[in-house]
Amino acid sequence: MARAAPALATARPTLPTLELSGPKLARALESLVVRSEEYGGVERYVDALKLKTTLFGQVLGDGRARDVEPRALRQLLSLLATVRRRIGPHLHPDRFETLRARLAALLDAARETAAADEAIATFCGHYPDDREHRFVRDLAVDVLHNVDPERYPLMCRWVWDARANTGVLREIWHADDIDHVQIDVPDRHATFVVLREELSQYLTANGVFRDVLQYVDLLTAQVYAEYIAEQGGSYLRADFAMPEDPMLHTRRMLGLDVAPHGRSRLKAVDGDATIDDAPRLVN
Repeated sequence: MARAAPALATARPTLPTLELSGPKLARALESLVVRSEEYGGVERYVDALKLKTTLFGQVLGDGRARDVEPRALRQLLSLLATVRRRIGPHLHPDRFETLRARLAALLDAARETAAADEAIATFCGHYPDDREHRFVRDLAVDVLHNVDPERYPLMCRWVWDARANTGVLREIWHADDIDHVQIDVPDRHATFVVLREELSQYLTANGVFRDVLQYVDLLTAQVYAEYIAEQGGSYLRADFAMPEDPMLHTRRMLGLDVAPHGRSRLKAVDGDATIDDAPRLVN
């Protein structure tokens, strides 16, 4: 009797090992809880993040990206902090159709997470690989995250940029002298999934049992907000003429900030363009 051929094992991506610092996470979590109290507590920000993903899902989810109207897309993209200042030229009438088609193709291709990295690379490959277009990756991953937050964690460059060796991962990495450490971890989908899992476990161990996905995003943003504050905050204060508050940077990284009069500013071809009626997430 012929011997049956062994079944082929399904290839799985090698998951990275992350060396995270418990004390650094503890300081960030404490800071998040304490600083948010003045503004209604963490749950207020949790609700704002839920509203944000609801808006993205309603406008771009389930194939609706193919038919999204310019104004609706403009409003959504004003909620992406590292995108809003660069996306204006691509929303111009002669470029809008191209942007819409590429976003729709990205969302279609990334329905299976196994194809995520390839889909992101394809989207980015339509644009020059230069400083001016670095925001394109943030655009791709932020859209994926906000349309489908359960399958796609935060994957922006400010979370981890392997080429620059910067981001939240570096700020919470366990090392005696992090300034002289090159972290050998790729900025691929699997890495961000592992990071979210580790942060979720940390939060659960510290009493967070509901809305863990939103808490992970807030904790991640808080870590980077503290880094920005230590650097002087010039990057994040550039767009605002308002007194600084303890949660300004955290809100900004997650697109929960509110510009004066409820407006957001996008950089257009001919300069700054004020976009009225942007969704108000945090009053």
